[in-house]
Amino acid sequence: MSNSTWSQQILQLLRRMNNFYLPGSRRSECLRFEVNGAQVGWVPPHVASVLTRYPKVFCPPRRGALSLCPSWDSNETRSAAVDSVLRTERQGGSLTCLKGWRDEKYSVMPKFFDPPLMWMERAATSLFGVKRYGVHVNGYTIGNSGEVSMWLARRSLTKQTYPGLLDNVAAGGIAAGVSIKNTLVKECQEEACIPATLAEKACPVANVSSGNAQLSTEMKSSQRRVTPTWTRRGCSQKVSLSSIWNFLWTSSLEQVKELLATDDFKPNCAMVVLDFLIRHSFIDPDTEPCYQEFVAGLHQTL
Repeated sequence: MSNSTWSQQILQLLRRMNNFYLPGSRRSECLRFEVNGAQVGWVPPHVASVLTRYPKVFCPPRRGALSLCPSWDSNETRSAAVDSVLRTERQGGSLTCLKGWRDEKYSVMPKFFDPPLMWMERAATSLFGVKRYGVHVNGYTIGNSGEVSMWLARRSLTKQTYPGLLDNVAAGGIAAGVSIKNTLVKECQEEACIPATLAEKACPVANVSSGNAQLSTEMKSSQRRVTPTWTRRGCSQKVSLSSIWNFLWTSSLEQVKELLATDDFKPNCAMVVLDFLIRHSFIDPDTEPCYQEFVAGLHQTL
């Protein structure tokens, strides 16, 4: 792949992952999702039309915003009220992403260190466009002659999302009430059999963010079904392990760089690896004409 083709493929990746904020997006059609007067997300019109069937939980849209009724005045009562609506809709099937119900709670708040205003089932967060936070681990080794290789994982073919694609050595969403470090240790153990004593040595190094509205496709037999557009916004707290056990397979950074520009990489994980290549100067601002666009695309203000 030529350098110019590679650069354009990476730009397309970043634009796709940040398309909610690009000119021509459907953001203007979405309603702000507000809890206790604070905006915590964006609700697409087709989702708002479903939620307004529950007037005891959601107020009628007003001034471009959909909000919870003020009678729900605590984390516990808000969470229970919304959870009841989501469980009802899960049975009805009108909101297809609820088929991926995880029984995992995510905190809902304007900023990461703000006190949570409520919690929400993970599978429903994209319906409300709330920020989701996760931890991604870059595992790499440095050879005797200084060459760097990266550990990669391949997702199971039975995964609900992005089956069979390349992934970071370990990654996972930060559940409600769980710290970044504890999430890191848990995901390393579950996904790569990395012992806690080694995982705890990982160092926080960067933050990557993206905001996109996307179509989910599900394969069933020979037919493809496309679900409605929803909004996803997320921040990834990134850490690096300089060496790990021989659990997965490694690739040279040149191979990894080429893979980033293909459809074989989970998109948000590709962003995490791209950030690694930039921070370690494997992408040079003197030779990469799109360097500034890469950096801006990795650090979108949500």
